[in-house]
Amino acid sequence: MTDKTRRMDPIGLGVRALTRFAGSPLTARLKLHGPASALLRSGAQVGFGAVNGAGRQFKAMRNWTSSSRGSRPPRQDLFDLTPSDEQQMIAETMEQVAAELLRPNAEAAEAAGAPSPELEAQANELGVLAMAIPETLGGAMSERSPVTSALIAEHLAHGDMGIAVSLLATPSVALLLTDYGNAAQQDAFLAPMTADEDAPTASLAITEERALFAPHDLGTRVRQDGGTLRLSGTKSLVVNGSRSDFYVVAARSPEGAPGLYIVEAAAPGIQVEAQPAMGLRAAGLSRVRFDDVALRDDAVLELGEGDYDCIIASARAAWCALAVGTATAVRDYCIPYANERQAFGEPISHRQSVAFMIANMGIERDGLRLATLRAASRLEQGEDALREVQLARTLAARHAMQIASDGVQIFGGHGFVKEYPVERWYRDLRATALMEGAVLL
Repeated sequence: MTDKTRRMDPIGLGVRALTRFAGSPLTARLKLHGPASALLRSGAQVGFGAVNGAGRQFKAMRNWTSSSRGSRPPRQDLFDLTPSDEQQMIAETMEQVAAELLRPNAEAAEAAGAPSPELEAQANELGVLAMAIPETLGGAMSERSPVTSALIAEHLAHGDMGIAVSLLATPSVALLLTDYGNAAQQDAFLAPMTADEDAPTASLAITEERALFAPHDLGTRVRQDGGTLRLSGTKSLVVNGSRSDFYVVAARSPEGAPGLYIVEAAAPGIQVEAQPAMGLRAAGLSRVRFDDVALRDDAVLELGEGDYDCIIASARAAWCALAVGTATAVRDYCIPYANERQAFGEPISHRQSVAFMIANMGIERDGLRLATLRAASRLEQGEDALREVQLARTLAARHAMQIASDGVQIFGGHGFVKEYPVERWYRDLRATALMEGAVLL
């Protein structure tokens, strides 16, 4: 974002971003002229009813012969992270959604353990889900762009990381189905996500309750029982676990290799229980047990050599993007407070210890953001990004929590109470180094 844009007042920025959104080609693809205009007029105040789809049955309605894949953008020889006009518009719009919708509702979502149905519906109206689904299946994705996904995650997390994770869980599964689902799987599970009402909720379940858990060392296993595959094991910290209509579960295949399997939530043998955690409470974290669950005939996602590694790398990069957004929120929240808070007759920002602390926030945040976008860029170009992703993850694990801790320190006693959001950001950022899966770029 340019310095000129930064100096604009919030109302002016919102009008600018949403006006551009209402008149953009992307809005035409999303068919969102009406919702965008309504958001511009009413300040993001709109309500929708929610429908519980726990008993949903997924059936392929058409006999497709080929699956749909999101095309990749043209390969570039130069390393350039300058966003395109469409990416800039998406980023500004998501930034405004975070400010208008997510942050004002963060406390209520944390208390309820999930975003409100109205908030989820409005986020999907503005394309959070549609941009993860190819145009050929009724979505709005013309190109598969991890960089665009990183910008979306970053700006939504600037409002609240817990809500952002909850909102991005289903789009992440949509990306998996786009990249690795066959025609029958896309028709049965991905196409219903484009419905205006009663769109399914989905979760990617990878993490397990074991010390030193590694995503390649899976305790959840699939066995062959005659002509049926059966899944057994326990997944923890599953986002939207109690509300999901189906899961994509990482498990060891009968041959011993890691794989991904589609499991309907209504299948017999599944037990779900809430798993309250230190942070990400708005994400509805749950423990999901699979007790010899019989899988569908089309349950197996088509992973090739190295694809599972790429998925894990994409997930870790997504958590880095979420950390960037939340770290930015901490920095942006601390600067005006330090300039206004008086101690010993002057603002506390006049103290070098405070000024240097805020400066370090900006330095480490900018370094993490650059590393994250570099990793996302290599993923977008189809290059090996494992090194770049691990560098970004290491920076996030080391510095994101420190940024949050410094934010609490700057606020002093105020940082310890729930009246200010820094304590929530501190708890949420702890998840950056712990979570596996759930969200993807």
